[in-house]
This record gives sequence, C-alpha cells and structure tokens, in this order.
Amino acid sequence: MTRTITTPDQTVLTRRKVVKGIGAGLIASAAMPGYVQAQAAPLKLGFQVHRTGIGASYGRWYERVANSALKVVNEGGGIAGRAVEIVFEDDGTDPKRGAEVVEKLVSQHKVDLIFGPLFSHVVIGSAPRAGELKVPYLVCSEGNHVASGLTNRWTLQPGITDVRSQVQAMAPWVAQNLGKKITMIYPDYAFGHDHRDSFEPAIKAQGGEVIAKIGIPATETSFTRYFAQIPRETEVIYHVMIGPSVLTFVKELGEFYGTGARPEIFGFIDSLEGVDMTAPGLGFLEGTHFWEGQCRYKQADATDAETFYRAAVGVDDNGASLADPKDVSTYAHMFSVWETLFVIKAGIEASGYQTTADRQKFVEAIEAMTAFDFGREHPQGEKIFNGKTHQAFGIQNISKVTDGKLIRVHRTTIGDGLYPDQVDYTTQSF
Repeated sequence: MTRTITTPDQTVLTRRKVVKGIGAGLIASAAMPGYVQAQAAPLKLGFQVHRTGIGASYGRWYERVANSALKVVNEGGGIAGRAVEIVFEDDGTDPKRGAEVVEKLVSQHKVDLIFGPLFSHVVIGSAPRAGELKVPYLVCSEGNHVASGLTNRWTLQPGITDVRSQVQAMAPWVAQNLGKKITMIYPDYAFGHDHRDSFEPAIKAQGGEVIAKIGIPATETSFTRYFAQIPRETEVIYHVMIGPSVLTFVKELGEFYGTGARPEIFGFIDSLEGVDMTAPGLGFLEGTHFWEGQCRYKQADATDAETFYRAAVGVDDNGASLADPKDVSTYAHMFSVWETLFVIKAGIEASGYQTTADRQKFVEAIEAMTAFDFGREHPQGEKIFNGKTHQAFGIQNISKVTDGKLIRVHRTTIGDGLYPDQVDYTTQSF
C-alpha cells in the first residue's frame, strides 16, 4: 500500500505506509492528560550535551528542548506506560571527552540509550565507544558521517537531515537566483568539510563553480585577514561558521565590504544561531539569504504543530526565550532533539523494549521505520527515514533577511535532498 508524503504546504513524493505502530501515541490536540503512575521502573535516557566549549550556545538550548519534550512525553503517559528520566552529561564539545561521557552514561548511570550530541567531531569521536558498548546512540548532528558509513550500526540520525541532503536540495535555488561563481567560507573541521565536499558537486550539477574554498579554524576569533582571499569574480559568498565568535565573523564580513558593491551572500544560519538579527553591525545582512532547518521567526502560515512546539519550548515569535527576549534560541537546529525523543518513544514501543537486553531490538525497530508524519511530534516537517543508512530526509527552508527578520522565500521538497545510499548498516553485525 502506498501513500502520499506532504510537507506542510506541498506534495513531494510517494512512499510505503509507515510501519505499524509508528504513528501510535501521537500527541492529542487537546490538553495532555495527567501522568498515570507507571508500574515498571522508569526508562533512563542519557543525553550527551555540549554545556561548555564551542557548542555551549547549542547545548544550552538542546537541554531545554529535551526537558520540554520530556515533560510532554510524561504528561502524555510516558513511553509504553513507563515514566521517563533524562540524565545529562557535559562533553565539553570535545571528542575525547565525548567518548568518556558515553562510557559514564552507560557504566555509571546505567542508561537505556543515549541521544543528543550535535557537533560532528564529537559524534565521530564518540560513536566508536557507543558501538563497543552496544548502546543505541541517536545523534542530533547534521554531518554526513552517519549516512556515509563512518559510524556503526548502533548510531542513528533520525531527527534531522544531513549536510549532503541540505546542500543538494538548495544548490538549484542558489544557482538560479544568486549566482554561479561561489566562494565558500567554512569551519575547518568535519562539519565544514562536509559542506566543502558536498556543495561543490551539487553546484556543479547546476552549471556553477566553487572558485575558492576558505577553511577557518573553529576556534578563530578574528576573520578579516581571511576575507582578502575572496576572488574579485565571486558572485556568491557561501558562509557557514560556528562557535562563540560567529557574531564577530558576520560583523567583520560587513565591515570588509562596507557600503560598496559586494557579492550576493548565502549563509547557513549556523553563522548566526543564537544571535539577535537586530544586533549592531548586522544591518548589512538586509536582503541576504540563509538556510534554516526550522524558521526562527514564526511565519505567517505557521501550523498548529509549529505553534504548539514553539510554546512548549518557551520561545516567542521572534525565536527568543519567553523569559528573556535577549536570549535567542538555536531554533534552526534544536527541533532535532524534540523529534529524536519521539522517535525513541516510537522505537521503544514498537520493539517491546523492556531492559538493556533489548537494545538490539530497539535498533532493529528504528531500522524498520520508513517515515515520520508531520505533526506535534515532528513539527519541523514530515520526514522519510532510510533504515539502511540510519538517516532522515526532510524539507529545507531558505529565508531572506527582511526588515531585520528572517522570512522564508523557498521551501524544498524531501525529494530534492535524496541521494544514493552510501552504506547498508543492516548488513553489519551488532
């Protein structure tokens, strides 16, 4: 039997009906019932969080989202009738420490599984230990490391798309609307390398060309000297930076060009995640474009699912904390934490998971899934899931800075970001 997959406003492709049970337990539109005391011991989930280090701004909001989703899950009856707890451990956004956190969560805290990490180098450094410990490791990253086969069968990325899918989906729009001679500016580590390696063939397929690649250390604090490397013939600057100095990066880019002529600018919102778009020095971004996984500013066509999620995580219409308008969220990415927890719920219930002895059954249940329906459990948009590559595929948003806000001007389809399988984890032993 087949059915049609749709994003919130368009049909994208057809897929097989989702496996029985995936759609069970969807959040009701009415108020959540009070939690009924579970008979079994609580499920204990480990969360590998970037509380410190270059990923701290993300980690702070990822932890908030995890707790918000946890509240919704427990008020809705828990998972398979069991209450749920989350144990957070800081990995310092450091690969070595990340592996130690995985060990600690399993050996000391006795968690059932682990989820949450974002930064690619941390995931790459931690996944091998998760594989050795045979613990499900659900990452909220964007790197191509899972889908490329770099990790292992215990590692899955069901809550967010990867860089390869993102850039493939958006390259046609960039080439058709902004230009075809591209200079890339990216962080010189795994995440940035994924952009470098994935965007070049994607834009080439559209008749474009990457004429310069400028890699910058992720811990850099001053950027002006790098901008001198941008060729004069550049039509589009493609930038994606991360870390605590992203505001400095964007400000210095504006100072470099001043009020004179400049190339078109297309950025990944990573360069301004957690940063107020109206901050001094960012006026030059007016009219430029950004990728967003989920739109920070509430759009005019916001759905019930988007409205529910935004309220649940405590974010206002501008993407800032309801408690402090200066505390801007990492909204374009943090939905992955929310959605991953609901995938965990579906996997535990579909597999009949009871104890850590059932971890393999849990992974196999996730591998059997084919799609996640758009709704309160998946507010960013409908997704398909490839059980062989352990990777989710969804829509992407391109937004334009308009009057100091990000307004969506294009939404891709799921099909735009699909690519041939690079691995089949289901053929690997546990």
